[in-house]
Amino acid sequence: MNQLLSNIHPDAKIGKNVTISPFVTIEKDVVIGDNTHIYPNAVIMDGARIGKNCRIFPGAVISAIPQDLKFRGEETTAEIGDNTTIRECVTVNRGTVAQGKTVVGNNCLLMAYSHVAHDCLLKDFVILGNATQLAGEVEIDDYAILSGGTLVHQFSRIGMHAMTQGGSRIGKDIPPYIIVGRDPIAYSGINIVGLRRRGFDNEKISAIQEIYRVLYQSGMNNKEAVKHIDENIPASKEKEIIITFIANSQRGIVRGYLE
Repeated sequence: MNQLLSNIHPDAKIGKNVTISPFVTIEKDVVIGDNTHIYPNAVIMDGARIGKNCRIFPGAVISAIPQDLKFRGEETTAEIGDNTTIRECVTVNRGTVAQGKTVVGNNCLLMAYSHVAHDCLLKDFVILGNATQLAGEVEIDDYAILSGGTLVHQFSRIGMHAMTQGGSRIGKDIPPYIIVGRDPIAYSGINIVGLRRRGFDNEKISAIQEIYRVLYQSGMNNKEAVKHIDENIPASKEKEIIITFIANSQRGIVRGYLE
């Protein structure tokens, strides 16, 4: 650990083989896991919990207080999982009384200038493209990719293996396995390339395509489509994930491109 020219509180809990470059600030209530590298001019503030084998690049600020008027100084955290990379000038705010913590999972990549607001939950293998901005209490499931400049409204949820096109403005929930784009935002098809990269075979991909054909191209409303899918499409893990996501959607799902 190199503490030269850095401001490191003596009570911070820092693991083994952690590299701390010059001009880093680490405050008191901080935990950093083994083999993590903190690059110059990063700021790790009270409430940060950073896992093992992470990389925090210059200018990043982890666990600053929320930009939320309901915050009253309560003790909350910003938690970063193992093997996660946080690039230049990324900001991850800590939680509020709503959830108590902001969470970025394992094996995530947050590209430069992206922002994760209070009480967000990013699961594992999530990628945020450059300048992507998440409002408070957004939830993003495993393997989702938000391309550069995506803006996500508070309380929105993005399903696993979903992908947004660059510059998307998300105000509805994005179901699993699909690509969304256009303005206003709309369903644009299945994330076929991403699914193949993650080991989905043609049979599974075809089944997912059929589910979304019914949902978005059959002319049925969402309730009718879900009933048809439930009754007529063979059971599978992917079908259950999609139906459960739609049933639990609070904001409603993104519209179809033919609507």
